[in-house]
Amino acid sequence: MTINVLLAIFAGILVGVSRQLNGRLSLSTSPLVASFWNHIVGFTALTVLGLAIGGLVPEGPRNVPWFDYIGGPIGVVFVAAGSWLLLRIGAANTALLIVGGQMVSGVLLDWFLADSFSPAPSAIGVALILGGMALMHKRA
Repeated sequence: MTINVLLAIFAGILVGVSRQLNGRLSLSTSPLVASFWNHIVGFTALTVLGLAIGGLVPEGPRNVPWFDYIGGPIGVVFVAAGSWLLLRIGAANTALLIVGGQMVSGVLLDWFLADSFSPAPSAIGVALILGGMALMHKRA
């Protein structure tokens, strides 16, 4: 379990660094261009990695429901919106609002889809994030 927690924290750090880099790129271009290049470079890196280790093309991709593929377009919107927001409300506010949205959607998904769900810890987590957002907003 510890490795999973560390991996999640590392992924969170990478999200913050990615937001900063894409925000800086959008300063000299635009959020749409920054998102485009983010995805082109990411696609290239994943293609090279997938070809190197194998398993890039799954067996039976036609058997997957069409809606399982909309994560890509959602990711494009996420990256472009993050790049746009970062320049307007700052890195900390952007991160807090994104994490707040992720927490709320995660709680709702767990509530409706998970086999076991504990509403109290989830509600406390959302309340803490919203409290942090309120403190950040007061500071600004």
